[in-house]
Amino acid sequence: MAEQLKAVKGMNDILPPDSARWEWLEDTVRALMRRYGYQNVRVPIVEPTALFVRGLGEVTDIVEKEMYSFEDSLNGDKLTLRPEGTAGVVRAVNEHSFLYEGGRRLYYIGPMFRHERPQKGRYRQFHQVGAEVLGFAGPDVDAEIILMSAALWRDLGLAVGDDVRLEINSLGQPDERRAHREALIAYLQSHEALLDEEARRRLHSNPLRILDTKNPALQPVVEGAPRLIDFLGEASLAHFEAVKATLDASGIAYRVNPRLVRGMDYYNLTVFEWITERLGSQGTVCGGGRYDGLIEQLGGKKPAPAVGWGLGIERLLLLLEEVGKIPAPVAPDAFAVVLAGTPLAPVMTTLEALRAQGVSVVLNPAGKDGPASPKSQFKKADASGARFALVFGPDEASRGEVAIKPLRDGGEQCLAPLADVAVWASSLRTAG
Repeated sequence: MAEQLKAVKGMNDILPPDSARWEWLEDTVRALMRRYGYQNVRVPIVEPTALFVRGLGEVTDIVEKEMYSFEDSLNGDKLTLRPEGTAGVVRAVNEHSFLYEGGRRLYYIGPMFRHERPQKGRYRQFHQVGAEVLGFAGPDVDAEIILMSAALWRDLGLAVGDDVRLEINSLGQPDERRAHREALIAYLQSHEALLDEEARRRLHSNPLRILDTKNPALQPVVEGAPRLIDFLGEASLAHFEAVKATLDASGIAYRVNPRLVRGMDYYNLTVFEWITERLGSQGTVCGGGRYDGLIEQLGGKKPAPAVGWGLGIERLLLLLEEVGKIPAPVAPDAFAVVLAGTPLAPVMTTLEALRAQGVSVVLNPAGKDGPASPKSQFKKADASGARFALVFGPDEASRGEVAIKPLRDGGEQCLAPLADVAVWASSLRTAG
């Protein structure tokens, strides 16, 4: 017997009925994006390794520890399975001169890959929704993209403030971060004896990330560290105040978190995270911010501003399940029960006519010895959740009829001419 092959650890199959949840969430996202004028973009799963090293930063956790990188055995190219979506979108925009005619609002849905320890809500192949707005510099776009994420929570039935809460910060501009960086390094050096091994390693390469440590023992040191917001100039502060004013006017509650830095090096000015307390340590549901320097950094012909966010689908589905907002699977409208001795041709033409009218119908396929027993078929019809059973029997077929049996509301079974099936379909749609 051949050895059974299994999926790679941390890369999971998504099967029915769970896949219906994904479709529902993706449909909700697409409807939201249409309302805000975003267009779908699809970029390759495999990209040049240099794209992520340059885009995310050599000393980020993703580049140092988590990327699936390999050398193409056919031509020696150094390639990586994408660990996030923004860098690939920016590469595509640059390569195709996509900002030539002005700014763009784009979104994507798809798999990402990071070599992490698999746990609930965090996998090696995971899926993200991302929204990217490129070519617009004003704080109105920062606010809009945050408001759009809040609209998504409402569409999904999540309560802002209870199920998810918003934290925001400003990282300013590069010269402001450099001044803060010098002060931060000096401060951390004065407390070096208290730093853990990871913090010491990052002290000179990426000290800002030390502020994002999850080590409880370092929290007193972090709380006393110089705050980046205190180093911001007039323009950066004005940008941040404009974002906050729009959120205030829209009734979106938030907390300014001066330690919020995000995980990638490309961010500047506004950064934000939507956080939940309902999933234990897996707190961040959605995060993003402005990345004005990335387009030029990745080879754009001229600098261009940009802002965006990403959310993890697996983690969001966990949250929706936790708060009871996952909808029930969509059941078919009808289930076809075909009795022994019934001609197949009128059955199939009737079902196709119904489907052409937008009615979903499931046929119970016959086995090699013919149709299953009526009892077995009705049991399957009931389990399917269908509202009606369409019973095709030899007697009905001889008269050109089909029996329509309600399965959910206790109504009476009736007979309908096959020629009038479109009329019945229309009344079914009208009744909802």
